This record gives sequence, C-alpha cells and structure tokens, in this order.
Amino acid sequence: MSEIVGYARVSSSGQSLDVQMDKLAAAGCSRIFAEKRSGKQADNRPELQACLAFLREGDALVISRLDRMARSVLDLAKIADTLQRKGIALRVLDQAIDTGSPEGRLMFSLLGAFAQFENDIRAERQTDGIAKAKEKGVSFGRRRALTADQCERIRMLREEEAFSVQQLADRFNVGVATIYRALQTAA
Repeated sequence: MSEIVGYARVSSSGQSLDVQMDKLAAAGCSRIFAEKRSGKQADNRPELQACLAFLREGDALVISRLDRMARSVLDLAKIADTLQRKGIALRVLDQAIDTGSPEGRLMFSLLGAFAQFENDIRAERQTDGIAKAKEKGVSFGRRRALTADQCERIRMLREEEAFSVQQLADRFNVGVATIYRALQTAA
C-alpha cells in the first residue's frame, strides 16, 4: 500500500515548522519528517536522508515548497533522480507540481532548467564583478602579514646577523611558516 509522506524544514531553530506541518497534514501525509537545519546540501540533513530511505515505490513525497527540500539545482537534481529511480512521485504544494503526471514532470524539469540558468547568470555576473574589481586594483583574500620591506629585513637579519627562524617569528609577531615564506619571497 502506498503512503503519502511529508518533509518539512526550516533553516534555524528560531523558526517555526507549524505552517508547513499544517499544510502537509492537510495534504494527507501519514508520516512527516521535519528538521531545523540549513538546507545547503541534502547530505547534511539527517531527516531528509531518513525520509528518502523510508520511501518505497509507489509512495508520494509531499513538500510545501521546492526550497524546503533543495537549495541548489544540483541538489534538487540529485534528489529528483533518487525519487525517479525509486518510483516515487513528488508533490510540491505551493508551486502546484506533481511529478506523478506528465505535466508535473514537465513543469518540474522547466523549473530546474530556469533555476540552472539563473545560477549560471549569477556566476557570470560574479566573475565579471571580480575581474572589474581586480582592474581597479582591489585585492582579494587575506591581507599579507608582512610587507615587502619586512620580508627583505627578515632576509638580511637571517643572513647577516644569523637570527633563527623562531627569533624572527617572535620579533615580527608572526608564525614560523610566515617567516619561511618571507625568506623564499625575498630570495
């Protein structure tokens, strides 16, 4: 006998699952898996993993919105593939998607394609923005612990006054690895 199983998720412990739980109960879910966790990757959500393991062929997985189950197109595609291989229909209440029908599968595929397109455009804009910032002289990453002058001074102290690496690290208030990098840079 097939079951209607629900999955609900909120991102933080301060948020409430009540609205999602009410929607899933009204949709006829006999069992609901719920958790309060960030949704970046499905692997980091134990209740989603338990839900996917619980589902059997012919069952239906019901969620209130797509973003409650997956936060990236890649994650969504992996979960959708798992559901399809197991013969499980996905129903998304707020977006009126039901992959148990040909129309629902088409809508699901289109939403996935649009989401991927949006991610690609966002990545392109980010790359363009980074390139433009670099042209303007903006440097990315952590600030260097030592200036070029300090690196040269470290080299001189090491060569001319035989300072140990530890003495140099103490004197410049940095770690020994930074001193070794400074010595390589100055050479």
